[in-house]
Amino acid sequence: MSLPEYKKSFLKAATSGGALRFGSFELKSKRISPYFFNAGEFYTAELHEAITDSYAQTIATSELSDGFDVIFGPAYKGIPLAASVIYALSKIDHAKYAKAAYSYDRKEAKDHGEGGTIVGSPLEGKRVLIIDDVVTAGTAKRQAIDTIRAAGGTVVGIVVALDRQETLPDGDGKTSAIGQLRKEYQIPIISIVKLDDIIDGMKGIIADSDIKNVEEYRAKFGASD
Repeated sequence: MSLPEYKKSFLKAATSGGALRFGSFELKSKRISPYFFNAGEFYTAELHEAITDSYAQTIATSELSDGFDVIFGPAYKGIPLAASVIYALSKIDHAKYAKAAYSYDRKEAKDHGEGGTIVGSPLEGKRVLIIDDVVTAGTAKRQAIDTIRAAGGTVVGIVVALDRQETLPDGDGKTSAIGQLRKEYQIPIISIVKLDDIIDGMKGIIADSDIKNVEEYRAKFGASD
């Protein structure tokens, strides 16, 4: 099955901009991965537009399309994503998303001015969608969920750029970090692309040896959840 155009555009931008690279990379888990993704590389206007539009298309075509009031971007990478994606959604369907809002947190509470740790839309009584680049161990997402709940919001889902579909290093050999979060919080977690999409979308674009290395990595560390 062919990938949707927005996924193809995202992969093209990610590879051309250096956000998605193939080779040999040591991860925090000490695993040697044949690919590496860094959303921090989407820092030019052209690349930021590509990732922003892809997030918006992912949300608009998902089960979460009309199930949130606020997009919350955890500091720091989530901050520009929340602000730009809410705008991109309004361009897709202004009537539907005109009243949707965004919010983010500070690493440290501000003790002057408006004070507090939350900037942007108040979260009390709101359905909140968390946006971030990836889920590694899930620690940052748990902190974001705690922050939102403490502010009176309800987390309805999480959207990330990439789902590595990879088992946790210290897990049961079957469950991914995203799978564990889904089970723990009983919320949907969606992504622009998954590892499967990278393999399918990159065939004929990158070297066959790189595809083979990624497929072997998936066979060894792929999650079944």
